[in-house]
Amino acid sequence: MAIGALMAAACGQPSQTLFIGTYTDGFYAYDYKNGEQIAKAEMPNPSFLAIDGTHIYAVSEMPDETASVYAWHWCGNGFELINKEFTGLPQNGEDPCHVATDGMHLAVSNYSGGTLALYTLDSLGKINPLDSLIVSRTGGPDQSRQDKPHVHCAAFTPDGRHILFSEFSADAIGEITLTPTGVTDLRTAAELPADFGPRHLLFDKSGSHFYVIGELSGDIAVFDYAAGKLSLKQIVKADQADARGAADIHLSPDGKYLYASLRLRNDGIAVFGVADDGTLSYKGYQLTGPHPRNFAVTDTEVLVACRDNDSVEIYSRDRKTGLLQDSGRRINVPKPVFVALR
Repeated sequence: MAIGALMAAACGQPSQTLFIGTYTDGFYAYDYKNGEQIAKAEMPNPSFLAIDGTHIYAVSEMPDETASVYAWHWCGNGFELINKEFTGLPQNGEDPCHVATDGMHLAVSNYSGGTLALYTLDSLGKINPLDSLIVSRTGGPDQSRQDKPHVHCAAFTPDGRHILFSEFSADAIGEITLTPTGVTDLRTAAELPADFGPRHLLFDKSGSHFYVIGELSGDIAVFDYAAGKLSLKQIVKADQADARGAADIHLSPDGKYLYASLRLRNDGIAVFGVADDGTLSYKGYQLTGPHPRNFAVTDTEVLVACRDNDSVEIYSRDRKTGLLQDSGRRINVPKPVFVALR
């Protein structure tokens, strides 16, 4: 049994716990089997969580100097606050919208602040004071949405030596190098087509393929990743309605399918097959409730946080075709924007 599972069992945690982040005054834990709420962690606008064993890191997506990242301990029936840290200097840390961890570092993407905030973690999960604040760039053509720097997502590279992050307003992927003494060698890892608006990004399990969805273009860019370098190999269309609201991407556990959430018009989930070389082929589309944002993919289901109908919608997933079908099951939560099943 994995260490995380042993810790969960020791704490009395249900076999499947659903964590839900919201645009309200807290995030929730639900027993996924019976759909009952277990606990609530109170904090402002916890819009994204990073879960590392029994430690949960949650951003407080606030548009002012109160914007913060919180560290919580979870033990099956409740949350205990460890500490919190502000996500940047005044006017540089507003609206943190994503958090990622490798267990030693924390990377927080500040959308309105236009920065990437970096922290180290101690052995008990506490967030140490802000270590570095990386300022993103502009350069994209959409002067209504790319006029100021925005950072939306970050991912640790497979070797743990670098962090890649989406520079929304520069139509680029930035990269920083992690060292024992701090951060060095800020550079551009990849340029994307103008008006792409990179939002969420991820590596596959092999670490050899890297995917980025463009919020503005509605496209997904596919890269090879080798020897620390990104090489663009494909761009495919996800948002057929050109709504300029593409949101999130996730791979199925077996890596054979990639899913993308799309908002603002014809809201739903696009389904792509993944070839052995990482390239994508369009397979189908599943309509969802209004404003699907983050979602979670399991072997047999896709759980979608639909902000504007106050529910997490659950879709059955065909493992052979990758296609989805509405199960009719709903977990009603106010303004959900993040889901994770553990």
